[in-house]
Amino acid sequence: MSTHHPHALLGADLRSVIYALSDALDLVGIDDLAHGKRVGIMAAECLRSQGVSDEETRFIFDLGLLHDIGVSSTVTHGHLVKEFDWESSQKHCLTGYELLRDFTPLADMALPVRLHHTHWADLVQRDHDRQVLLQANLIYLVDRVDALSAPHYADGSLLMHTERIRGEISARSGSFFAPELVDLFLEASRSESFWLNLEPRSIQTYLNDMRTRGRRHVMNIGELKQLATIFSRIVDAKSPFTAEHSLGVARLARWLGERCDLPAARCEQLEIAGLLHDIGKLRVPDEILDKPAKLDERERKVMNAHSFETYQILKPIPGFDEIALWAAYHHESPGGDGYPFRVSAERLCLEARILRVADIFQAMAQDRPYRTGLPAEKVAAFMQELVDQGRVDADLVALTLADLPAAMAAARPAG
Repeated sequence: MSTHHPHALLGADLRSVIYALSDALDLVGIDDLAHGKRVGIMAAECLRSQGVSDEETRFIFDLGLLHDIGVSSTVTHGHLVKEFDWESSQKHCLTGYELLRDFTPLADMALPVRLHHTHWADLVQRDHDRQVLLQANLIYLVDRVDALSAPHYADGSLLMHTERIRGEISARSGSFFAPELVDLFLEASRSESFWLNLEPRSIQTYLNDMRTRGRRHVMNIGELKQLATIFSRIVDAKSPFTAEHSLGVARLARWLGERCDLPAARCEQLEIAGLLHDIGKLRVPDEILDKPAKLDERERKVMNAHSFETYQILKPIPGFDEIALWAAYHHESPGGDGYPFRVSAERLCLEARILRVADIFQAMAQDRPYRTGLPAEKVAAFMQELVDQGRVDADLVALTLADLPAAMAAARPAG
């Protein structure tokens, strides 16, 4: 078992978590992995050209990173990138608003996220603070710039199309976009550097620079758990097959940790790992995640990459070293035949083994679109079968089955 650091999470910086979780949001693009970052960079560059304060620039950059927090479906992402004014775009804006409005450190982003696909002609009729309206509309403007640019990133031809893109935005001045913001964009985007900032290497440099600016907000454990819950809701909303799965796994993992007499701080970490364990599933196409039949070999390979993606997202966050491993190992087996790392039993710490048991148990107990959750006795029989095959920790399963009603109550969504 890994060394116990009871205060490891208390140093988790909000900005580091925002950056890591923006990586998760960008996964929804499958092959286009930097939409939020490009939107943030362009919005920040537009404001920088006017010499606004560093604080305002950082806010608009972070808003760009997280503006699509309501998008978990690859199909929705496709519509938003391919259609300039998709008729169903408001749904993800409302979802994002609901996710952010009660999380105090990011609550100021909630309303701009709600309004970031609303035309300027409609926005000016709203009774909101003008600065909020301008923030929302600037994100909308550069979001549409990214959609127009998307076909040209892969082949490196973007600089050949910038004048056409600038013309498309200019033509919508006063209708889609505030005239003053269009002027701001046209001025900032005159330089080649504005567009070259959107290349992958430049994006990383820009992020590294922004990471060092401004005050740190060190989150307490309550804020960290609330933020993890927000992202578990994004993952669970991706598919009716996964609805509330992360919440159930987190509850059951914590319950098991307490029965293993893990310290309270350790149980908090385990709960957060449960909330975030499937965050890599955001990169799994909807049609694979929602397939009611058995996956073919290619689909299974795609699905099996999700826990590695989870590791890639979580490991850069300071204080998350262990959580990242526990979450990444939730499909590893004591027999060494799990995925994606194929680690042996001696490398599977107690917390990783707990998450594996909680993940499988919850999936069996939970209602799915194509079947109701299994009754307790069938879940117990299935778990025992896995023990007999050497695929899960026998002691943890015995502990779970010793109080089956309580385990079922923890695994199933409340209500």
